[in-house]
Amino acid sequence: MNTSHEESVEAAAAVLGELGVRGRESARYTPLTGGTYNTVLRVTLDRGRDWVLKLPPRSTAGLAYERGLLTGEITFYESAATVDSDGIVPRVVHSDTAATTGTGPYLIMTACPGTPWHEVAGSLEESEQAGLREELGRLVARLHTVTGPGFGYPAQPLGPLAPTWREAFTAMTGAVLDDAERYAARLPRSTAAIREVFAAASGVLDDVTRPALVHFDLWQGNRLLSGPPGAVRLSGLIDGERMFWGDPVADFVSLALFADIEQDKEFLTGYAGAGGDGVFDDSVRLRLALYRAYLYLIMLVEVEPRDAAPADREWAWSHVAPQLVSALEDVESGPRGGRR
Repeated sequence: MNTSHEESVEAAAAVLGELGVRGRESARYTPLTGGTYNTVLRVTLDRGRDWVLKLPPRSTAGLAYERGLLTGEITFYESAATVDSDGIVPRVVHSDTAATTGTGPYLIMTACPGTPWHEVAGSLEESEQAGLREELGRLVARLHTVTGPGFGYPAQPLGPLAPTWREAFTAMTGAVLDDAERYAARLPRSTAAIREVFAAASGVLDDVTRPALVHFDLWQGNRLLSGPPGAVRLSGLIDGERMFWGDPVADFVSLALFADIEQDKEFLTGYAGAGGDGVFDDSVRLRLALYRAYLYLIMLVEVEPRDAAPADREWAWSHVAPQLVSALEDVESGPRGGRR
């Protein structure tokens, strides 16, 4: 974040030098866009290897949960690898989150082939889209079978992993609301009022008793597709840095961003077929509303430490703020979402 390409290449060359790849001439560096936090470079080595290198920002400005994002990403990839027999998730090649080498924290992973889903969606036939959604459902269901050691973010930026999901999610929402106050973020309701909504519905979180692997950023830009027309396949699931151990229902938010996952029959067919629980009862719907509110809060608050451009701020206000209001209203009107 706020790092020039030249600085990024120098930092990348230093990392590779520690690993025995000497000289900038030994590798080609291509910046990868689309992310909003880390600096990301594709590294093509002379021997044909193709890696992706992530470097965290030097600035300490950011949201509280973002401390130690590389740890979360490494945890996601290593955990996902245990159930990803098709190699759709990147594999960790080298990493140093403690900056023990003097080059600073970094993560090197294998590069997944393909193009982000949203960039090619318009060229796909309806039947191809349906098949890909079902394939995605099967993969996500497998990811959700992985169980963590406790609830929360693995880097523990908000404190140790919690024994209950209610405790962890309360800390998560409390932290982003603290960030909203610290950065004076523009929200459609006061932080005090939003805290009350979360607190009133928190009892439903006790329905979650197993800390599952949750990606929480599965929008189309983090899903890669490859293959010729008529044989397009899911070839990459990337950017696992915002993962946490928690309720698998939380992944349904970004999987149907600004939409209704219950209407995605193909995804739910694949999800249920691979063992996922695709039943939407009152508890699931209320929890989903809570997670929608959490994600939309993050999207509205993060424009401040990102120093977002005016156009990006206006987009967030016009597109995300109404979604936050809708999610909060759904929490309030849910069977266990009213004031007690």
